[in-house]
Amino acid sequence: MRVLVVEDDEEMAQVVAVGLRRAQMAVDLAYDGEAALERVLGPDRDAYDVVVLDRDLPGTHGDDVCAALIAAGGRSRVLMLTAAATADDIVDGLGLGADDYLPKPFDFPVLVARIAALARRSHPAVPPVVRCGDLVVDTGRRTAVRGGRPLVLTPKEFGVLELLLAARGRAVSAEELLERVWDETADPFTSAVKITVSRLRAKLGAPPVVETVAGRGYRMLGEVA
Repeated sequence: MRVLVVEDDEEMAQVVAVGLRRAQMAVDLAYDGEAALERVLGPDRDAYDVVVLDRDLPGTHGDDVCAALIAAGGRSRVLMLTAAATADDIVDGLGLGADDYLPKPFDFPVLVARIAALARRSHPAVPPVVRCGDLVVDTGRRTAVRGGRPLVLTPKEFGVLELLLAARGRAVSAEELLERVWDETADPFTSAVKITVSRLRAKLGAPPVVETVAGRGYRMLGEVA
């Protein structure tokens, strides 16, 4: 999944980004409201599954960023992350259209779990545990097992697998995989998607469960449940 973290404290933003990347998420950063609006209202606005939004941003307030994102009708879910944690603050934040509200300081595993839950809601409903034949993927715990054998996947490999499973047999293009699994530093002309899919197939083993669809991308073989 791809996440935008909007936080004016650059040190805090980097700490959150590092932690989320370790949790196998692609992360972009914005340090003020104006930069956030450029991202969430620009051509890549639907690239983000979740926007982690500091409410008390300088300049353009986080409330205004949230309102603009909701008004634009984007599919991104909004998690407000802020030091303002009274009952009125929470009610106000959710009233603006935020999907969740997490006060600072926070436990990092809780943040990861909340983001994962919101990401599942940004797509057609996908259960936390997904099965395709003898492949079992736990999207909450970020684990994958095939035929009883645990798979050691990199964050990108897991992200590709997760997106293919969520598509439920639909072919997913290399462009969509690059946009949704990689962050803004990815080269659009790179062969990273092809290489990652090849490595994922090798780790999944036989019989193959990921199919190449000529001119359309990749899809899962078998029923996804």
